[in-house]
Order: sequence, then C-alpha cells, then structure tokens
Amino acid sequence: MLDVKSIDLHYGAAIALRQVSIQAVPGAVTCLLGRNGVGKTSLLRAITGAHPVSAGSIEWEGEDITRLPIYERARRGIAWVPQGRDVFPLLTVRENLETGFAVLPRGQRRVPDEIFDLFPVLKTMLGRRGGDLSGGQQQQLAIARALVMKPRLIVLDEPTEGIQPSIIKDIGRVIELLRGRGEMAILLVEQYFDFAQELAQTIAVMDRGDIVLSGRREDLDEADVRRRLSV
Repeated sequence: MLDVKSIDLHYGAAIALRQVSIQAVPGAVTCLLGRNGVGKTSLLRAITGAHPVSAGSIEWEGEDITRLPIYERARRGIAWVPQGRDVFPLLTVRENLETGFAVLPRGQRRVPDEIFDLFPVLKTMLGRRGGDLSGGQQQQLAIARALVMKPRLIVLDEPTEGIQPSIIKDIGRVIELLRGRGEMAILLVEQYFDFAQELAQTIAVMDRGDIVLSGRREDLDEADVRRRLSV
C-alpha cells in the first residue's frame, strides 16, 4: 500500500502542498481530482521522488521512502506517466519501450507480448519515432513504457488530456483491466469527474494545496464534487 501522511511541499518560499494525506492499494483506483494549479502534479512529484517534501512521510509496501531518490522508487515498483506524455521524440517506439528496462534485472529485459495486446497500435509502429505519433498514440506509448517496468504502483497524471474520445475509452479499458487483476495500485490524477467516476473506488479532491474532500466513490455527493471542480 502507498500511504502518504501529512506532507508539505515547497517551491522556494511558496508552499504547494499542506498536510496532504492519501492512500492507494492494490486492486483499486484512487483518483485525485482538482482544477489546474491546485497541487495535483506536485503531489505526484512528491510520491515519485521528483521533488523532496518539506514535512510528513511517504510509505510504500511498509517501507519509508520519503528520502529515497526517484530511481530507487522506480526500482521498488513505482512507475510514473507524467502529464504531457514525455516520450522521447527521436527514439523509435521500440526504443522508447526499452527505456523501461533500466529498473529490471537483465533476465527480464524484454517487452512482454501483453503490451501489444493492451495497445495493438504500437505493434504496427515499432520502427516509427515517438515524435511522429499522434497525441493519443504517444499517451498509449507512455503508459506502455511504464508497464514494461512491471510496476506495482502506477501513477497517471491526466492521461485523458488532449486525447480523442476513442483513445480515452481504450485507456479506460486498460486501467480497468489492470485494476481487475488485483496486483497493482493505481493513482489516477484527473480533471474530468465522469472518467474518474467510472474507474475509481476512492476519490480525493484537491484545492489550493489541500485535500478538501475524500472518500469512497459511492459515499461522495456528486454535485458537491462537481462544484469543487468547476472554474
């Protein structure tokens, strides 16, 4: 289980997170909702080790990882699919996938066939450069690259942003499949309540660096959640 306990995060003198706590467990999707600029990505940067926290603690599978660097967290099975996809534009699709090998033992460094079952379009584009793919295809590649790492926690930062509806449905189907296996914890950051509502068991809503609402999906008032997401 991921257990984030009362963390603060600063950028210089500016505070981005205040006493934020959140959990994610295998076999479930925890969705973090909020408008732009409320601290969602900062929380993911804290969890993955991309930015140090100022206070509080982060535990993963019973181990305190608060001070571990990002590569050590990746070795412990934490994969991050950042907002904007961040594929390597000059590398081929195959080479992008193979960057996920870095955290694996040598004997496991292969792209599983399952990746192409989940994202069939990638199999037809292995020799194409990442920068030549459409936005939706790049998003699929970014998720596939994370799955090559064999993660036990996958952190997805707004995977539906700027993506056509058909690919959003494909991504939702993949998340649902991964959740159903019960082996992986999934932390999903979104702005769109409808997408989150279909997938999440637990929902947390952020505003101005705080979590202002959280609970099981069925226990939350939908109108209240939507109100907190409106501009």
